[in-house]
Amino acid sequence: MTTINNNLTIGSIIVGTCDNLSHEGVGICHIPSENQLFTIFVENLLPSEKAQIKITKLTKNYGYGEIVSIYADTRSPLRSNPPCPSYAICGGCNIMHLNYQASLNFKKSMLTETLRKIGKLDNPNVQPVIGMDNPSYYRNKVQVPFQNESNKTICGFFARNTHQVIPLKECLIQPPISTEIVNFIKNLCNEFKIAGYNEQNQTGLIRHVLVRTNNDLSAIMIVLVLTQNNLPSKSQIISKIIKRYPNVSSIIINVNDQKTNTILGKNCYPIYGNDYIEDTLLGLKFRIGAKSFYQVNHVQTEKLYATALKLANLQKTDVLIDAYCGIGTIGLIASKMVKQVYAVEIVQEAIENAMINAKINKINNISFKCQKAEEQIIKWQKQNIKADAIVVDPPRKGCDEKLLATIIQMEIKKIIYISCDPATLARDLKYLTSKGYEIKIIQPVDMFPYTSNLETVVQLYRK
Repeated sequence: MTTINNNLTIGSIIVGTCDNLSHEGVGICHIPSENQLFTIFVENLLPSEKAQIKITKLTKNYGYGEIVSIYADTRSPLRSNPPCPSYAICGGCNIMHLNYQASLNFKKSMLTETLRKIGKLDNPNVQPVIGMDNPSYYRNKVQVPFQNESNKTICGFFARNTHQVIPLKECLIQPPISTEIVNFIKNLCNEFKIAGYNEQNQTGLIRHVLVRTNNDLSAIMIVLVLTQNNLPSKSQIISKIIKRYPNVSSIIINVNDQKTNTILGKNCYPIYGNDYIEDTLLGLKFRIGAKSFYQVNHVQTEKLYATALKLANLQKTDVLIDAYCGIGTIGLIASKMVKQVYAVEIVQEAIENAMINAKINKINNISFKCQKAEEQIIKWQKQNIKADAIVVDPPRKGCDEKLLATIIQMEIKKIIYISCDPATLARDLKYLTSKGYEIKIIQPVDMFPYTSNLETVVQLYRK
């Protein structure tokens, strides 16, 4: 038995009241302990709710607990009964116990607090979060782990804080067709004796199945993530898949033979149809490969990009830089509003798709470079390219400081910063505001309902 102090031990039952939520939506309780308050994090507990809590983990400065029961008279009016039967154990969604409007309010509050604490912004102008009318079945990209259990191949999402697979029956944030396809492939694996992956001894053939769909489900891509480029009974498996699901237009083997948590390996091998699917976004067609970055929520992506371009206030004479351009979505959509777009992305496959996307849409006023954004923007500066505006849409780690420094040096008048991580956004905004930029509007968009993740667009002008 682990004991931190006289009255807290692992396995003991305590009574606590939730004071607040963490940035991940976890309830925070402060428990009197040895003449001071000790913090206990409790999943699924909401502010003002009082509960019996079982201690599950203790460290020197804080602990974790799980709800035994909530006192009925303290039950929060913000609480919702999660519609997903696996919610209590699945690690996919983490705030489904909040009603939807309350979840939007939580995200705005979480973003505001992060900007204050990390960004040192006294009064950030955070707008109400743009939500979804129907926040279900929105994910156009699904990645499901496959494992071996008792000589059977199983699939599903990981239980919370573990790598234990929960069998996949239904998922409320991905299209039912994607769930069906994944389970059908699991059955084929058992039929043709294809073993699921074992992380401990690195045995088994199939590690993950990735399913991409376009908005109207007319085109579906299946990526089989295997430990080697050898699929037994390949022709029979392909035949059964396309007979059952005729909208499948692409089946690809991706090889990942490394001991890693990264899902996709380096090499892809198409075994049926094209190595891409096409989708339409804000009136343009986009070709999407197995490894392409493409926002997972079509409805909210259109709102996000329309908001970003409205805030950019682009003119026909403007030159725009699109940093971290991916397959060219933002730059191509913006191209009709400006004189010229310069776009940069480090992933070669994405740049190849971006150039094809420009050709498909007959867009000629955009130039693509495969390079680190922070290095390419310096080259453009040396070429005396003067940008009127820049859109940055970096990964979760945020912008490289070299990129931000060059933006400042180039005296780019307008910055539209699209972020998927409030903490790195706050860090970068602190830097930009200290170097002469002024924040005008901060507009969060709920790209990931039922989770604590958030997308944010920020409009900045050079003073």
